[in-house]
Amino acid sequence: MDKQAQLQKLRDVILEWNEKINVTAIRDPEEFDRKNVQDSLSICGLPEYEQARTVLDLGTGGGFPGLPLAITSPGKQFVLADAVGKKLKVVQAAAQELGLVNVETVHGRAEDMAKTKVHRERYDLAVSRAVANMATLSEYCLPFVKVGGFFVAYKTEDAAEEIEAAKGAIAKLGGRILRVEKPSSNNDEPSNGHVLVVVEKIAKTPKEYPRKAGTPGKDPLK
Repeated sequence: MDKQAQLQKLRDVILEWNEKINVTAIRDPEEFDRKNVQDSLSICGLPEYEQARTVLDLGTGGGFPGLPLAITSPGKQFVLADAVGKKLKVVQAAAQELGLVNVETVHGRAEDMAKTKVHRERYDLAVSRAVANMATLSEYCLPFVKVGGFFVAYKTEDAAEEIEAAKGAIAKLGGRILRVEKPSSNNDEPSNGHVLVVVEKIAKTPKEYPRKAGTPGKDPLK
């Protein structure tokens, strides 16, 4: 099965599961392709993505961006993590049905996972489309990234103030914002109102981060 056929099968599998479990709010196949698949793939071509070999998708939800990326980048190893077990079971089932041998799923909270040796500062790249404040998302993701690696957040175009306000938090966590990219879709139209915030990991994250479960969301770093 070629990659395009795999991406179509992914859509069909997720939408079929969606009849039983609420995996995604998007039920129209064309909208699914645009908002879930194409948007997930908007990171492709970024040098920070292309050079990464180990990729963590934190807060993967229904498997985005991790599953489309795993299909199109079979040479990379992906860990898809989420705190919601029922969605992760769907992701695992979809990966198995598609024969994706480069995907591992992990059920857990970022605040707990990031304290373990198996995950802390082990990844070349962390990505997330999760809906969270940029400072909060950085506290979740940067502890997983190796020094010299990157974190890329999928944010909305109107998040400029939020991104600027997160710079202090990112510095505390050992990172710095390199740039904000506005990707284009295949037909050169702007893609779904998302921008990609590219953060470089330039120093180890202090041991006290991430703070205990629930704190990063309630009290974002400044």
